Amino acid sequence: MRDATERLRDVLEAIADIERYAARGHRAFEDDELVQSWIVRHLQVIGEAARALSQEVRDRIPGVPWSKIIGTRHILVHEYFSADTEVVWDVVTRDLPGLRRAIEGALRTLEEGSR
Repeated sequence: MRDATERLRDVLEAIADIERYAARGHRAFEDDELVQSWIVRHLQVIGEAARALSQEVRDRIPGVPWSKIIGTRHILVHEYFSADTEVVWDVVTRDLPGLRRAIEGALRTLEEGSR
């Protein structure tokens, strides 16, 4: 079973993977089904990793909208036909940078606490 630090690293890796393709811009995201699929898949990974974190760990990382992250994963996995590409793009451009910073900080704290 993966521990919290591994799950948080999964989130950071998925964010980096998303950023690599999001750098191509909004037009590429809208026009290229593979880019859309890549980004959506990695948002699902983020949601799954968040879902697998214990409530105790989530509570130790304030300011992260865990329920929204998990809810987004639910929509992308189970209600994918209702996923709005504009909402997905907003998540990528507006929300992921802050999430990355929060997870990086939390990971540092967890790793320092385990030394």
